[in-house]
Amino acid sequence: VWEAWKEGRATEMVDSSLDESFGGEALRCITIGLLCVQEYANDRPTMSAVVFMLGNEATPPTPKQPAFLFKKSYTSSGDPSTSEGVNSVNDVTCTMVEAR
Repeated sequence: VWEAWKEGRATEMVDSSLDESFGGEALRCITIGLLCVQEYANDRPTMSAVVFMLGNEATPPTPKQPAFLFKKSYTSSGDPSTSEGVNSVNDVTCTMVEAR
């Protein structure tokens, strides 16, 4: 989501069955969501600020890169898979548990 937002393609994440007139609202929600996952707590909005941003037309602040990034890569067969490497800017390890 971060990469798409940064490249101006965040609305591609929105369900295509929604009317195009909701694109601005969807982008606002994505931006606010990115603000909520900032690396430092001081950069994250309070819940009252989130409610205010959702209920008003004011442009939300520009988010910084989130603390955790999960990038997708594609195998030679074209199937998406989680890429190897560091997934966090603060060296926290994330384990993804999957069923057998």
